[in-house]
Amino acid sequence: MTDPVITPDSPEPVVTATDPVPVPVNRIPTPKAPAPDILRCAYMELVVTDLEASRKFYVDVLDLIVTEEDENTVYLRSFEEFIHHNLVLRKGPVAAVAAFSYRVRSPEELDKAVAFYEELGCRVERRTEGWTKGIGDSVRVEDPLGFPYEFFYDVEHVERLAWRYDLYTPGALVRLDHFNQVTPDVPRAVAYMEDLGFRVTEDIQDEAGTTYAAWMRRKPTVHDTAMTGGDGPRMHHVAFATHEKHNIIAICDKLGALRRSDAIERGPGRHGVSNAFYLYLRDPDGHRVEIYTQDYYTGDPDNPVVTWDVHDNQRRDWWGNPVVPSWYTDASLVLDLDGNPKAVVARTDSSEMEVTIGADGFSYTRKGDEEQGFKLGNTL
Repeated sequence: MTDPVITPDSPEPVVTATDPVPVPVNRIPTPKAPAPDILRCAYMELVVTDLEASRKFYVDVLDLIVTEEDENTVYLRSFEEFIHHNLVLRKGPVAAVAAFSYRVRSPEELDKAVAFYEELGCRVERRTEGWTKGIGDSVRVEDPLGFPYEFFYDVEHVERLAWRYDLYTPGALVRLDHFNQVTPDVPRAVAYMEDLGFRVTEDIQDEAGTTYAAWMRRKPTVHDTAMTGGDGPRMHHVAFATHEKHNIIAICDKLGALRRSDAIERGPGRHGVSNAFYLYLRDPDGHRVEIYTQDYYTGDPDNPVVTWDVHDNQRRDWWGNPVVPSWYTDASLVLDLDGNPKAVVARTDSSEMEVTIGADGFSYTRKGDEEQGFKLGNTL
């Protein structure tokens, strides 16, 4: 156990040269086989129970582009994407996530993915024809944390609409930005993801060294996925980027005009973690979607790591606005490779909601200012 980075005298937040997340005692073994070279998060496959309602939400409200569709599946992409899709909506009996999908650097990386996960003892399946339209040779695994991961290289190219300003809407979604995963043991998840080639950019800890969340990246932004502490494996959210924060405000105005403001769960606001402007929505099945913009570059090899105090009221919202309890408690189920929901394991470490909300929870605006600096994160 390393010394905690959060102390009574530490700055807000703490900046370190390397990953400050404590090494887990129950670490997943590091494979001798090299990890596949991952480029970026590329698409998510969502199972939805009402395909028509979901299509209206993602296409008519959020203006994602339909690449292709049939009676059971809709393939969607953002304006700047050139591969076949960023989001698959597939009709099914249980709302869940079927795949967190990553693109790799070359076809040879798929052989590495197979060897890497077979050495870990994970279930691995490979389909040369792919699982979804527009995606070729692919590897899907049930990873050591229980999540369905996919790796692919071969894709069908489609028109990139970046220059089609005649099609742009005020809230245009231009890129898939990241995933967010709920897992009981964040340090264990971080160590495994680092073996897979991810790097920590930001995290949340307390003075005891308990880690509540960590943001990890492959592309040079704050994250391609985040590991959030909670009962899991579950999917917390999938995030799409806009160009500017006014695009997010336009989405809020559109939802209000359509009398669909109940889809807004949290925001708009600005995160302390990531510095990004955000909005959280819930789709007709309750899957959480974040609209996200204006984080920062992290591509240098010596990019500093930012650690936030779990009690810092500005970590989740820079303006100190409360986080609604559903944001901490609700998340989507994930499926195994047979399409069955994975069992959810309870978190045993402290809960971020419990330590910052409720009778014993607290958050501060200025550390040590108990008269005016104290601000309860949310009142239940």
